[in-house]
Amino acid sequence: MKVVLDHVTKIFPPIKGKGPDVVAVDDFDYEIPDGKLIGLLGPSGCGKSTTLYMICGLESPTKGRILFGDDDVTNLPTENRGIGLVFQNYALYPHMTVLENIIFPLQNAPKKNRLKKEEMLKKAEEVAKLVQIDGLMERKPSELSGGQQQRVAIARALVKTPNVLLLDEPLSNLDARLRLQTREEIRRIQRETGITTIFVTHDQEEAMSISDIIVVMKKGRMYQYGKPQDVYDLPVNLFVAQFLGTPPINVFDGRIEKGLLYIGDEAVLKVAGDEAYDREVIIGVRPEGCNPSPDGNLTCKLLNIEVMGRDVSVVSSHDKSRNETIRNIIDADEAPDASKGYVKYILKPHKVNVFDIESEKRLEIEKSNL
Repeated sequence: MKVVLDHVTKIFPPIKGKGPDVVAVDDFDYEIPDGKLIGLLGPSGCGKSTTLYMICGLESPTKGRILFGDDDVTNLPTENRGIGLVFQNYALYPHMTVLENIIFPLQNAPKKNRLKKEEMLKKAEEVAKLVQIDGLMERKPSELSGGQQQRVAIARALVKTPNVLLLDEPLSNLDARLRLQTREEIRRIQRETGITTIFVTHDQEEAMSISDIIVVMKKGRMYQYGKPQDVYDLPVNLFVAQFLGTPPINVFDGRIEKGLLYIGDEAVLKVAGDEAYDREVIIGVRPEGCNPSPDGNLTCKLLNIEVMGRDVSVVSSHDKSRNETIRNIIDADEAPDASKGYVKYILKPHKVNVFDIESEKRLEIEKSNL
């Protein structure tokens, strides 16, 4: 089922009646396609969880409408929206078994819609198999690992056959290995069920790895949406460029002069296009966007080479860099000679973005090697 947020705004009154109103979500206007997994992504306080709570009905928008399909659900109670909701802290009933936790929503459905006990058990077994916890049905939550508890929470949300599945930072309480495993499971489950799923996280790696579409937010506003790779490669502005990517994008103060892009005194690329006139600019270079070469045209002071196995992270500095250090990820076989004290790079044009120095918006500039 598609979910439409039609110019949705949420304003909270000031705390203790003092100060200005707090605009948590500001004119969010987007249609979430049917059957897709959407990642709402942004730093803490950007409004992503508030957006999720308005979709599920726990918060009401100050302005705008929310539609499921063609039905306006803006004022519809949560229990009538046909949603499944998974919280960060699992919210399982500790005195109930896994089976009892899963069937609880079915037992509390309105009497006219309530299934027979045999049907409830059958549905519980089906979703337990889907999330691979069918061998744990008699255990209590305290007897489960964090990853298993999260699967129980997902099964409980799925057992109602929801139209929309909502996940509010569901992996935050898991360790790194479990996070990786569980996000793969969420992607598998979503594909198998085809349920429209909205996944809220501040972790850009999580969002990019499992989402069909990511929506990047800041201070209540939607800055950019699209396929993860498209948003990564062509960020709409410097904020999006810096928020996405690990290690983060390397940012330099630069300039365009006579069709050349300069970092310091070195011309690093040719540039062309209507916006490629002489001016000061901000240059963003992805960590994988540099090839070390004796003939390189960007010279950096070499600080360290960190071995990562297949790749190495070359740590350097440059007086025009806005980052404290520059990190470039390269093949271990191409690691530069650390004894020289410097490293020279040839930049990959498609891994370089140029931003306006005032608005910080990405400029439409054609780039090529010298």
